[in-house]
Amino acid sequence: MRGAAPESAEVDRLPGWVTLLRAPNPGPMTLDGTNTWILRAPGADFAAVIDPGPLDEEHLRRIAEFGPFQFILITHGHHDHVEGADRLSELLGGTAVLAADPAHCRNAEPLDPFESLGGNGLEIRVVDTPGHTSDSVSFLVECGDDRAMFTGDTILGRGTTVVAQPDGDLGAYLDSLELLSAYPEVLMLPGHGPARADTAERARFYLDHRRERLAQVAAAMAAGAETPAAVVDLVYPDIDPGVRFAAEWSAAAQLDYLRRKRMTP
Repeated sequence: MRGAAPESAEVDRLPGWVTLLRAPNPGPMTLDGTNTWILRAPGADFAAVIDPGPLDEEHLRRIAEFGPFQFILITHGHHDHVEGADRLSELLGGTAVLAADPAHCRNAEPLDPFESLGGNGLEIRVVDTPGHTSDSVSFLVECGDDRAMFTGDTILGRGTTVVAQPDGDLGAYLDSLELLSAYPEVLMLPGHGPARADTAERARFYLDHRRERLAQVAAAMAAGAETPAAVVDLVYPDIDPGVRFAAEWSAAAQLDYLRRKRMTP
């Protein structure tokens, strides 16, 4: 098996139309905290915000200070990305919340895959990227000559993403990575971790990592491992006990994916 593709470089300087506000919720699953992205084209009356993050009043009031906003966008329904959306909408006087899952929408219809949202100097295209969750989307945003892909948790700026059943689906996730690998030289702005210079390179890095891990899990199955715990014992022998639960979530998704492939003619 070929070696993993090189990781794209971290980016320290953001485009002038992008502001990062990091939520105060660091942890093993959230890295330095949830990245809340504020987008405002030069001279525009309204901004947009992606992933307001947890229900933290100080963080939400910091976001509100950058208003007014045309809408609040959600990459997926995990609480560390969407929990504060209702309160932020309230602080802003009812600003619409747009998400793929209608359960997270406020004053708006659910996002459609590949829908375009224009206005205020930004062109925002919804990119359907399920797998981490069934409702995961990314946002390809154009501002002048700049393009950036906001990937939520589909691709992180550091480390790898957990695909956990029942909502996560590894087959769909691999397809989403293939889709994102078609965006070379597009700045990648993730839901956690640092920005990366090239969405396509980062997607290919993730694909290589997943394929290598699947080969290891297949070998573990051949050696008799049939449960997530048994797979983790063989494939992740040095796992930090504090995140073993996440490794078992991933192993369950990998086992399901390989068993389904085995049954496919």
